[in-house]
Amino acid sequence: MATSDEIKARLVAAFAPTRLEILDESEHHRGHAGYREGGESHFRITIRARALADMSRIERHRAIHRALGPELVARIHALSLDADG
Repeated sequence: MATSDEIKARLVAAFAPTRLEILDESEHHRGHAGYREGGESHFRITIRARALADMSRIERHRAIHRALGPELVARIHALSLDADG
């Protein structure tokens, strides 16, 4: 399964988002640290979910990282989050 598909499955299961966009921005980082041929190293995620509404920005980021799990997060070099309720 592609990393982006794993990210989507885990976030949908954890938060039932009303909006979820997952962009693989790896190609923009070609030649930089963490870039891997084939991509799936740099992601930008936009998520809107009621479950995140009452959390601070830091709490939302921590909750998303927990939902993704340490093994998936370890495979991602860079993760940009735009998260809100």
